[in-house]
Amino acid sequence: MIEDGTSVRVGDAGPRPVHLLFSEPTRPFGDDPTLDFLVKAHGQWVSIETLVRTRDGDGLDTFLSSLAEDFRGWEGACAWRSLERDLTISAEHRPGGYVHLTWGIHDRPPPEEWHFETTTVHAAGEDMRNLAAELHTFLTSTIE
Repeated sequence: MIEDGTSVRVGDAGPRPVHLLFSEPTRPFGDDPTLDFLVKAHGQWVSIETLVRTRDGDGLDTFLSSLAEDFRGWEGACAWRSLERDLTISAEHRPGGYVHLTWGIHDRPPPEEWHFETTTVHAAGEDMRNLAAELHTFLTSTIE
């Protein structure tokens, strides 16, 4: 869900589930296609954040959109990763019409000392389309 023009929250609210917050999209080099944003994972037992570096979002919104269009399902896992592999996603279509997105947040190389994963569950089709649209709005919010 879009919280304002420049942040997106993914996952369940509440004290125990972990949710992700995408925020602070910036173009650190002006007109260059480099797009940075913060991703934070927060829950009762975890609170981490990292800066994610992409080239115009690395097609994150397109990846999620393609999952939404394939609402009848697919075999195996589909994967996406950011330019510097600080954010990864593995998507699986499960019985009952749900998509499980496993989000990986990684320490920047070197030293790559830590790695965190959490899974969010989304209804195939419209729920995935909404997520893709929200992230598209987020990723394009720095374009003037």
